[in-house]
Amino acid sequence: MKHKYSVGTRVYFTASNVARPAASGTYEIIRLLPTDGDDCQYRIKSSTEAFERVAKESQLDRS
Repeated sequence: MKHKYSVGTRVYFTASNVARPAASGTYEIIRLLPTDGDDCQYRIKSSTEAFERVAKESQLDRS
């Protein structure tokens, strides 16, 4: 499976209601991660947070 976004791309992250609480908003792709089933995964970072998050491609849209 091929990743839709590349490192450095700005994306809009939509937090899942099922997973841990997270802030929706604009993030930057920091690293491409292995797929999780049928969904590619990414390490993303917001300029307003001091930490990175892991997001599935289905939670991201081009910003």
